[in-house]
Amino acid sequence: ISLVKQSKEEIKEMWEQLSEEQRQRYGVYRRTALNKGSVKKLVSNVLNQQISSTLTFVVAGFSKVFVGQIVESAVQIQAEWGDEGPLKPEHLREAYRLYKKE
Repeated sequence: ISLVKQSKEEIKEMWEQLSEEQRQRYGVYRRTALNKGSVKKLVSNVLNQQISSTLTFVVAGFSKVFVGQIVESAVQIQAEWGDEGPLKPEHLREAYRLYKKE
């Protein structure tokens, strides 16, 4: 029980340190989800077999984290290049290239 309480307190402390823009972005991230049906279809086709709902949920969760990392990297690349406005495909491609290089 104390672990849960400690965790909630840590989350509250981190939340208070976020800027308003970061809070909004986090809120959007929390509300966003990949389409489970599309994920299940893609993974089933890749594996050439049906997958369980649990595995679909896990793959969708990892995929969401992966997409978030690529987008964050692309935002940093955009800033480094001095570009403004929405992300462009070249920002995302460079972020993915750097990810594969790691």
